[in-house]
Amino acid sequence: MSIQAQVYMNYKNSTVETASPGKLLLMLYNAAIRDLESAIQRIAEKDLEAAHKLIIKAQDIITEFMCTLNMDYEISEKLLSLYEYLHHRLVEANVRKDVEIITEVLGFLVELRDTWQEAVNKTSGTGQRMAAVGATGINLRG
Repeated sequence: MSIQAQVYMNYKNSTVETASPGKLLLMLYNAAIRDLESAIQRIAEKDLEAAHKLIIKAQDIITEFMCTLNMDYEISEKLLSLYEYLHHRLVEANVRKDVEIITEVLGFLVELRDTWQEAVNKTSGTGQRMAAVGATGINLRG
């Protein structure tokens, strides 16, 4: 690995390791959105192997969301059901290489990401703890 690549990897790791739970959640949403957008492009280019890998990455992120939900909150059950649905749809999309299904999931992820972005913005600098029922066991108490 080149020195420049090593410096970049160190920076990237530091960014993730020092991110607040809310920012980390947003990073994961952004990664899943980016992967699915790229998967759509790869399907259009008939690069089905690359599309497969990108969809799997998005599935892994959604699985992380499901595994780290704090089930102490009523909303967590609803989020779990939604995440399970999105994961199921991505499995289906991957088998069929169906852009329409991927687009459906993308819509949900963008909406969820935007909602969490609002929550992060409202809690930043207020001394409140971000309450998230999603990645990294984030907690929704303020």
